[in-house]
Amino acid sequence: MAQDVSSLTGEDDFEEEKSRCCSDTEALSHGDKDYDDILELNQFDGLPYSSRFYKLLKERQKLPVWRAKCEFMDTLAKGQFVIVSGSAKTGRSSQIPEWCAEFCLSVQYQQGTVVCTQIHAQTAVDLALRVADEMDVNIGHEVGYSIPLQTCCANDTVLRYSTDDMLLREMMSDPLLERYGVVVVDQAHQRTVATDILQGLLKDIALQRPELRVVLLTAVEPSSKQLAHFTGSTVPLIHLESPGAREVVHSNTGDGYFCSALRLVLEIHRSKEDGDVVVFLVTTQEIDLALDILTHESHSCPPELGQLQPIAVHPGQSGNLPGEDQTGRSRRVFLTSGPNEDFFWAVRSINFVIDAGLEKRDVYNPRIRTNSVIIQPISAGQAESRKQLATGRCFCLYPEDRPLPAETRPHILESDITSTVLFLKRMEIAGLGHCDFIDRADPEGLMQALEELDYLAALDNDGNLSEMGIIMSEFPLEPQMAKTLLASCEFDCVSEVVIIAAMLTAPTCFTITPPDLKPEAAQCHMKFQHPEGDHFTLINVYKAFKQCQQDPHCNVEKWCKDFYLNHASLLMADALRAELTDILRRIELPVSVPAFSTRVNTINIKRALLAGFFMQVARDVDGSGNYFILTHKHVAQIHPLSGYGSKTPKLGLPEWVLFHEHSFSEDNCLRVVTHITPEEFIQMAPQYFFYNLPPSESKVILQNILDNAVPQCQKKKTPASQDEPQQSYDRCAIQ
Repeated sequence: MAQDVSSLTGEDDFEEEKSRCCSDTEALSHGDKDYDDILELNQFDGLPYSSRFYKLLKERQKLPVWRAKCEFMDTLAKGQFVIVSGSAKTGRSSQIPEWCAEFCLSVQYQQGTVVCTQIHAQTAVDLALRVADEMDVNIGHEVGYSIPLQTCCANDTVLRYSTDDMLLREMMSDPLLERYGVVVVDQAHQRTVATDILQGLLKDIALQRPELRVVLLTAVEPSSKQLAHFTGSTVPLIHLESPGAREVVHSNTGDGYFCSALRLVLEIHRSKEDGDVVVFLVTTQEIDLALDILTHESHSCPPELGQLQPIAVHPGQSGNLPGEDQTGRSRRVFLTSGPNEDFFWAVRSINFVIDAGLEKRDVYNPRIRTNSVIIQPISAGQAESRKQLATGRCFCLYPEDRPLPAETRPHILESDITSTVLFLKRMEIAGLGHCDFIDRADPEGLMQALEELDYLAALDNDGNLSEMGIIMSEFPLEPQMAKTLLASCEFDCVSEVVIIAAMLTAPTCFTITPPDLKPEAAQCHMKFQHPEGDHFTLINVYKAFKQCQQDPHCNVEKWCKDFYLNHASLLMADALRAELTDILRRIELPVSVPAFSTRVNTINIKRALLAGFFMQVARDVDGSGNYFILTHKHVAQIHPLSGYGSKTPKLGLPEWVLFHEHSFSEDNCLRVVTHITPEEFIQMAPQYFFYNLPPSESKVILQNILDNAVPQCQKKKTPASQDEPQQSYDRCAIQ
């Protein structure tokens, strides 16, 4: 029996490999060894190692994680779960997955290959490129990556970096992840919804696949709840020691942390001390403002101080990993906000860290179906991670005795989980309460998610996914947008709605301009405005962008700059549109011929939008732009960047609008709005949703329209039509 277990886990095959791996340090530590007369073959591709491999290997051996290699490999061979704790600069995110690939190779990939998840797509790409270089293999072959809208892998890929949401979507076709022998979950300490869901599902998968290995990588010491999650008892924990800041300086700046941070940057630069600076601010607006101020101040710095180079690093946004400065004549100042500590895993020149000690969190309120923005202190783990980034001094702009939360609050307790519930239903899990997650979702948020899916006809009478819900889960979209896209198939306006879906899913295509350029930008954007609303304006922008792309004499990047449009966002929207169109064709749904700007097409687009977004309708109650939201009785205004919001004075505003987003905490504005009629709303909204609306004057108006319409419909009936199936005035076939 013992022999069978050893064969299952691959321990016997692995012992020789582990001995060889653990002796690498001794074998390659003999100073300036000449490797030219040694022909050692790469175990992954069978080709001789290059000289760069040995150079990078020496660098890797200096990483703190390398001292724990033997312990990690031994733990991986003997157990199913292992947790490794250490900051990003220990090398955990690059070395641990490489060693897992060596483990899978040692057992001839009998249990599968390795996948390592990341929260941000850009981090996954950067790590894959670095690891392919270290392993001396080609990117896209032995090492690859899989991120939204881009896959760089092959059949012989043994190590794949992937965003956690991409791995979850992969589970829809491979629920047990049978192609993988090791699953590495990086940044598990950030407790995002996708990461928590992945850990909950991996616990169930591990019970059905005893040969599967699960590795968690965290920057902070995991909680006792996280340690005991998989087995009920404590999982083996390997702690990586890493040198942090030599000096930590605390100060009480109160609300003046922003000015204090910039003042410190300039003082550091004038001191002529070597090293780059990382400044942790709170909001995107603060990052952009700090970039403008420091750029302006850099022009007045004496030349002998060198160049001051501020760089904005927005969490989650695409951008290249900051490289090392080869000249030594400039000081880079990275302006960022949390949680983004892991982004600087490869920047070794950081000598100073300035930490505001605060972070912005979006907390979802299920009662009003929108996010509230709160500013709160960072956790103790985050504070420690930031200190470890600096090799010199860390300036904490908060008192040393300020109480910090012990750990980051799980996002699943504060997020809209409608998409998550749809995914779990697709995975044939009855509900969050029947799956053993580290922290269960808020009951009120769960009930709201189930109610919303029921309104969208994604659930049947038993609470399971309906046929509509199954098709909705195929699309990488929010459930409301997925329902809108499916409704467009019935209303013969797929070509237009797929553009709207892509443009709203990608980051906004309109650039943020300085105050002095806002009038000019608004004038440029007016050229794209459509009288029916912002959804139609987005179609105009996309079509103009594609027209410029197809014109050989048009410089697309310059065109976007001239019209104050974001080139990267439009490229992403174009790729999203192509992906959504491919999914529609794969599941054999009709893709209509473009008919934009015709009257019938305009009405059909509004019907499709209402099929998914009937819960986001508002009415102007006083004719001055105060819009009453039907679902929760809040009053908001149209955002100034909207085509309607730019009307001054506010004359000719539509009485009824459908909106895409309600920015409750920021400015209490409705964003991306389109004019609708109450008759269109009555036709498309499900009957039980309409009757569940809270009492209001707007509901009375709708009820009167509905009551008056029924007798008129009865009068128009002819005797010949009485035998035909009847459809009520206020219902649509898509429901």
